[in-house]
Amino acid sequence: MRRFGKWLGRALLAGIVIGAIIFFGFLPGYVEDQRNPVRPHDPWPVSERARALHESLTIGDWHADPLLWSRDLTERGSRGQVDIPRLIEGNVALQVFTAVTKSPAGLNYENNDPDAFDNITLLAIAQRWPLRAWGSLFERAAFQADKLADFEARSGGRLKIIRSRADLEAVLTARKAGRPVVGAFLGIEGAHPLEGDIANLDRLVEKGYRVIALQHFFDNELGGTLHSRANLGLTDFGRQVVREVAARGLVLDVAHSSIPVVEEVLGMVDMPVVLSHTGLRSRCETRRNIPDELMRRIAATGGVIGIGYWKEVTCDDSPAGIAATVKAAIAAVGEDAVSLGSDFDGAVETSFDTSELAALTQAMLDAGLTEAQIRKVTGENMLRVLRARLK
Repeated sequence: MRRFGKWLGRALLAGIVIGAIIFFGFLPGYVEDQRNPVRPHDPWPVSERARALHESLTIGDWHADPLLWSRDLTERGSRGQVDIPRLIEGNVALQVFTAVTKSPAGLNYENNDPDAFDNITLLAIAQRWPLRAWGSLFERAAFQADKLADFEARSGGRLKIIRSRADLEAVLTARKAGRPVVGAFLGIEGAHPLEGDIANLDRLVEKGYRVIALQHFFDNELGGTLHSRANLGLTDFGRQVVREVAARGLVLDVAHSSIPVVEEVLGMVDMPVVLSHTGLRSRCETRRNIPDELMRRIAATGGVIGIGYWKEVTCDDSPAGIAATVKAAIAAVGEDAVSLGSDFDGAVETSFDTSELAALTQAMLDAGLTEAQIRKVTGENMLRVLRARLK
């Protein structure tokens, strides 16, 4: 019996060790492979004209989520859609790295319970995030900012975090001189990491955050999400945050916000507003895409609409399908209000990664966009907003 007890104890210990190896070693990479696939494809054809145009562009992307995952972004990865080498290969000048801090189980576009089990908690544990980040949404945002700072330090000058207008201009000057450098912005996907305390906005700004979205997939202390049947507007705290974002030279992002929230924001502020990653409802009917008329009101602020790269918002995620969405958005809101917001590494399947962006330039040419329109969409419109907001 004693021998059996020893055997059982050893078996249980072995099971725990094997389980830990799977949970901490295998599971994070497996989950990312499943969540952020690039569909297998032959190389996208790119003409000499498109290649030359692409290399002359200043390209910016309002939204990507690689900081959520357990990858070294200084190395070219074999999974996911974004890292520093692939950004440089794709000639991306400006990339917003967005911190995801909470994601409800059963996530969907129609209705999410804010009290549902939080998937990011399990991911944080599996990826061995610091203990402080397991239970605090603010600390999760702080940790992801620290990750980006570490990548910057180890990038050999290929990544520069932008905190000010002077930083932005320095990156653009370096690129004009031929240096392969990507300007990185920190963005927050939903302002729930404030944890209901406006003082935490200062702490996020100190960590480098400059793009502030109000909601993600669930109602929070600031107000309603687009993905809840409650259809709530801003709370008093939400209004306070909007006023503070406007006063501090930050960029306000209304992606995932309910229609009442967007309408109230537009009535409160006198500054460019951003909808960072979306499609166009008149082209692709889905709750995730807000009505075109509301997008036109965002455009009227001098703001921009970032067109995403995934099928659920474009109804066709090929380069040609995304280019068609861009063309339709230009017709709907004007060429000065259309931008790019990939949602790369945001638990979406795509038909290309960021190193292959020349395929999108080719598709926009094929769709009949002028070179001047392509320059605006790929980066000039984004630059105008950043220069208007950064201090």
